[in-house]
Amino acid sequence: MFSSKRSKIYLENQNRKIAIWLLTVVGLLFGMVILGGVTRLTGSGLSIVEWQPFTGIIPPLSEKEWVIEFEKYRLYPEFLSVNFAISISDFKEIYWYEWAHRILGRVIGLIFFIPMVWFIIRRQINFSLAINLLIILCLGGLQGFLGWYMVQSGLVDEPQVSPYRLAAHLGLALVILIYLLWVALGLINVRSSGARREGSYGYLRIILPIYIFIVFFTILTGAFVAGNEAGHLYNTFPLMDEHIVPPDIFVIDSVWRNFFENAVLVQLDHRLAAALTVLLGIAISVIGQGRGIPLSARRVLLILGLLVLTQFLIGIFTLLLSVPIPLAALHQGFAVLIICSSIWGCHELYRRK
Repeated sequence: MFSSKRSKIYLENQNRKIAIWLLTVVGLLFGMVILGGVTRLTGSGLSIVEWQPFTGIIPPLSEKEWVIEFEKYRLYPEFLSVNFAISISDFKEIYWYEWAHRILGRVIGLIFFIPMVWFIIRRQINFSLAINLLIILCLGGLQGFLGWYMVQSGLVDEPQVSPYRLAAHLGLALVILIYLLWVALGLINVRSSGARREGSYGYLRIILPIYIFIVFFTILTGAFVAGNEAGHLYNTFPLMDEHIVPPDIFVIDSVWRNFFENAVLVQLDHRLAAALTVLLGIAISVIGQGRGIPLSARRVLLILGLLVLTQFLIGIFTLLLSVPIPLAALHQGFAVLIICSSIWGCHELYRRK
């Protein structure tokens, strides 16, 4: 019995170490999403015109190397049609943003890969966890390729990345982050077998997973807003220049393309999705304070409600002020915090039998 207790304590300690490692990666991914947003907002994403997974780690170190990189940039559409008057000192500034974004991606990959191999070799993780980690590793590799695939779309004809590829890149980042967070929470929070709970507890177990998909969808509509630069239109709220629905929402012949490429309809889509996210998020937070809800879940759902309200205000001011970089980055960050708190709340509800 004593030996069994010691084994249980040892297992819990190991799981806690692994969870801390995974949560560290989650935190770095959060920073990666923010930095990616800043890179896009500063117009830095197309400054590095080559994809060199290994040699690209080292930035230009001499003036001669900077001139070579600048000459490469001068051959591509962004310089030819937008930044034709840019100086090499200005080029260095946008280059560093994109370089930092890429190097952080590599750092995250190493911080994930090396401990994973260590834990597997030492047999400190079970088979199912190892499979989950290998899937996440593959998704991370795919994310790196997808990042370059996105950048490549802005190096051909128009100096603007494809909104579809931008949304896919951000969407996959969120999938990886959600996956990691769920696995980490599973290592910290052991399933309990408390008394069966009825009422709002059961409803929340149904509603909250649906809400996660709604938040995810809302973030993707935000990616299309960014990809189409739709945030610079209709900088009024709650109406869109005195219109509930502006008149020019279907100007592209192919109707479905308007939802993804027409900046006016793209912004309207994001407004509607955001409104649903806010209203449902507040409702979930209020319902989550009811009787029968575990204390840990009530706290998380209260945090969710506060995050949603704050995000609502940040979004309005981001729009009214024509997308200033600090507010826009904060807006993107809070979106990730909302989906993380939703995942956390969902886990708190589902870990109880």
